[in-house]
Amino acid sequence: MPTKIDVPLSPPQLGQSRRAGDVEPFPSGKITYLAPLPLPTALPPHGPHIGELNEVYMDFGLGSPQVFMWQMTLGGPFSGAFSIAFLFPLIGGFMFFVFGMGWDDISHAIEGIFHETYGLALVTGFVTLLIGLGVWHHNHKKRLQIIPTRFNRQRREVCFMPEDATDPVFVPWESLSAWVIEAQGATQYGIHRQYGMGIGFQHGETLTSVEFPCFGLSLAISHWEAIRGYMEYEIHDLKSIQAPLDLQGPDDPPHEGLHTFHNARARMHQQIRDGQRGRVSGFFWYLYHVMTLWTIPNHLTEWEVRRLQKLGPHALTEVMRQWSEPLPKEQWAKPSEELLRMSAQVRALQKRQPRRPITEIFAEVQRLNPTDKRRA
Repeated sequence: MPTKIDVPLSPPQLGQSRRAGDVEPFPSGKITYLAPLPLPTALPPHGPHIGELNEVYMDFGLGSPQVFMWQMTLGGPFSGAFSIAFLFPLIGGFMFFVFGMGWDDISHAIEGIFHETYGLALVTGFVTLLIGLGVWHHNHKKRLQIIPTRFNRQRREVCFMPEDATDPVFVPWESLSAWVIEAQGATQYGIHRQYGMGIGFQHGETLTSVEFPCFGLSLAISHWEAIRGYMEYEIHDLKSIQAPLDLQGPDDPPHEGLHTFHNARARMHQQIRDGQRGRVSGFFWYLYHVMTLWTIPNHLTEWEVRRLQKLGPHALTEVMRQWSEPLPKEQWAKPSEELLRMSAQVRALQKRQPRRPITEIFAEVQRLNPTDKRRA
């Protein structure tokens, strides 16, 4: 889920006149604005934080449950307990063999270590399982209570539910601010760089925003491009911006589940037949999935997705549910002439100078349109 960036940053000054391409420096880095207006970035869209997506609205802020989390929750304790109970005695027996001991000594060593460690293995596995399930329950309960930021492309509006608020706030799409944060600081291990992407608006004297860390500048912009592309009818499904591990078939649901396991196994066998990977690699693929309890995490992921789809909408207010209803096509909001004109200029410049940073292109287009000043 989106979180606050964990370096001390000055909040974006949305009360000031900001436009796409503007740069706001602060002591440890800078904030580069991508909107308003929501101009095209030409980067591939990527939306891991996007949940439900349909013809009317898109939910941003949660994403879908992942199989890996269940693999760690269940497979981690099982693998740890198995290693303590069986692997440690084998290692001890091997050490006796290395030192030239006889088979009787080796077998007694294996048996003795097993009797000493199997109780510890059971306790360790049980405790770590309880901790993992507790963490899952906390996050799952939080998912059911959080109201994500919702983008309605038919109305061209964004719905925020500010913290501790009882009523949602609706923001025109073209006035929404988006920014990328670049920060760095010195640690004992060297220079530590952080990147993040945020969206928000100024509501009276209060800044309402959603921010989350990213692994790089281009990836942060790609997160924004997924949102922008959906709102401008360039993206119509989750597979094009998520496609978990590239394991989605034409008729598969967009989230991870049992189908991703079967697709991964089929792809692995095909790669072995094609000579792209060896049989040893295939053995470790099977070993990993056996130690993480085979398809049980995939089944649990599908169960969690169904539960969230069933119970999640109950957290929405009645106003938000009505706002999310589809509109007749003749009532759909249209993009402004300003946005259409400047978007065309951005695309033309990007086509002529494909290696130029998109933020510089934004800044040049803003200079070409000096009267197009907007306030978030």
